[in-house]
Amino acid sequence: MVEGARHPHTPLMQRTLESFLRALRAVDVRVSPAEAIDAHRAVALVGYGDRALLKDALCATLAKTAEEVGRFETCFETFFQRDEFKPGHHHPHDPGAAPPPPASGEPNLASMLMADDAAGLAQAMEDAAERAGVSDIRFSSQRRLLTRRLLDEMGLKGLERVIGEAGLRDDPQSQALARRLTEDRKALFEEAARYVERQHDLYAGESGQRLREQILADERFGAIDSHDLANMQTLVRRMAKRLAARYSHQQRRAKKGKLDVRRTLRRSMGHGGVPFEIIWKHETIEKPKIVAICDVSGSVAAAAQFLLLFLYSLHEVVERLDAFAFSNRLVAVGDILKDEQVEGAIAGVLARIGMQSTDYGHALEDFRALHLNALDRHTTVIILGDGRTNYVDPRIDLMRAIQERSRAVIWLNPEPETFWNRGDSEMERYRRFCHVAKTCNTLSQLERIIEDVLRTYLPK
Repeated sequence: MVEGARHPHTPLMQRTLESFLRALRAVDVRVSPAEAIDAHRAVALVGYGDRALLKDALCATLAKTAEEVGRFETCFETFFQRDEFKPGHHHPHDPGAAPPPPASGEPNLASMLMADDAAGLAQAMEDAAERAGVSDIRFSSQRRLLTRRLLDEMGLKGLERVIGEAGLRDDPQSQALARRLTEDRKALFEEAARYVERQHDLYAGESGQRLREQILADERFGAIDSHDLANMQTLVRRMAKRLAARYSHQQRRAKKGKLDVRRTLRRSMGHGGVPFEIIWKHETIEKPKIVAICDVSGSVAAAAQFLLLFLYSLHEVVERLDAFAFSNRLVAVGDILKDEQVEGAIAGVLARIGMQSTDYGHALEDFRALHLNALDRHTTVIILGDGRTNYVDPRIDLMRAIQERSRAVIWLNPEPETFWNRGDSEMERYRRFCHVAKTCNTLSQLERIIEDVLRTYLPK
């Protein structure tokens, strides 16, 4: 049974549900304002008395996917855990001890401990935690401080005063009371520490994960360790999904159109001026077409892997994506990536043609033969590479041809811009035919640049 089940409409229960919704959001279960209202209505119907019924009602209301169901269940069990508060069972009672008189103006914590009032103590801890702001915990280093604040709000100083006064008296009953409350004080600290730990798990676990993800998003592609690849792929997909949701929504809004007053009135003349048929203005928004040309030589292979994964995760807002990869010769890899799981397919591409010496001239010649005539004014060409040609002909003329046929040419270079004209780098010559040429060696930079590309084609 869930604590406090008898009064589902009280402000306390409303605060409890709101805190639970905040805990769900902290573990990436999205809860919209409308869903929050539905959750309050569900609780009003089923109450708090039946734990299983409450859990099922809230899960059906708030969890939208199988993944969210799993997170919801873990969060629910942690949030509504109330069976740990058992201070009276930590030690045998001393029969000579007697409850102290109430302390005026303070929570009578000593009396509740002596009476083994588990429900009263649990409620007092909930109220004290709210006053102490325990649910605002974000880092594990805050646990000790918040535990002390919680106990102070419960009336710890009053308890310690009672213990001290009883210990100064010589009669056996007072000494027994001091011993009993000293042991209960120790148990109370343990209970409070567990409560704060649970709040950390509810509200701060995802904060730590997000911090690690932010560090990973700002890590250079070439420096990402192999054990972080799975986390990186998850992060790539999440970023792409966020962009897809944003720009797909804009397209859906545009398709609704606006009322075409002139055509509607003209059509209504055949019905005596009654507008039986409404004519709407429609704005046609074409999804961008993207051509990705990726250098998969040893120096930039890691960046190419994440660029391809990112682009293929944007399929909702990209009408067509044609992908090519090269070290010395260029090959089309779009069909390979479509026919297989994209992560494994990318690894296969890198194994087949990657890690060889780079020849941009031959790669551009191959692109001319394979795809140059397919470029049009709706196509954005994204080139990922360091522009280092190994001192062979860079075929600047073919870069000019690509620029003339396409809507935009975006060059993403994993190297810092200060390296672009050193040694065998031809970036300064290539960038003359690029609309945008930027350093891109982290996932955060990649997300910002791809968003700029989408913004070029889709309205705000």
